[in-house]
Amino acid sequence: MAFEKICTLDDVWEGEMEEFTTGSGRDVLVVCVDGGRIKAFQSMCPHQEIALIDGSFEGGVITCKAHLWQFDSETGAGLNPTDCRIAQYPVEIRGEDVFVNVEGIEPCKSHT
Repeated sequence: MAFEKICTLDDVWEGEMEEFTTGSGRDVLVVCVDGGRIKAFQSMCPHQEIALIDGSFEGGVITCKAHLWQFDSETGAGLNPTDCRIAQYPVEIRGEDVFVNVEGIEPCKSHT
């Protein structure tokens, strides 16, 4: 697996989300969920490829600003609607650095 440093733990605080770009040019949404755990997902809503960073993150739910599609910040599963999801990328924490691996994981797109 090709993990690469994307940010530090100081870049994303608990209850926040930020967008970063990998060295290969892939945009990644980094979310700090309850307990300070870091999750990483595709940065675009699968509906119409709107940047999720422009939406909101509240109560463990990522909401797209355009049509209010919602995703679970633990798994990337669609909450509204439920027949979609956002791709989740593996994360490793090394000291204060956050590494993600986007290799071989394609962003999800919706049929809706």
